[in-house]
Amino acid sequence: MTTVTDNKEQSRFELHDGDELVGFTEYHFHRNEMALLHTEIRPEFGGRGLGGELVKGVLDDARARGLKVLPYCPFVRGWLRKNPDYQDLVPDTHQSMLET
Repeated sequence: MTTVTDNKEQSRFELHDGDELVGFTEYHFHRNEMALLHTEIRPEFGGRGLGGELVKGVLDDARARGLKVLPYCPFVRGWLRKNPDYQDLVPDTHQSMLET
């Protein structure tokens, strides 16, 4: 079973499968916004949809905290384009980042 946790010391959300680190999304906070900078899944876990699972966990956490997200990470932007239910998390000033 996989879990998404916020590793505040390293400013990143991590996806674990049991005790094993599968991948992470790095972030930076500024006021009520969370800039998502980089997402990485270990190669041996690729192709299983785990990157999307990680991003969904990050965005669900942002929504629960009342944060807006700035999708600087290309993977996060791509995921948001495919999942319009989450696009409201991106402030109007940054919606152009979601254009292809």
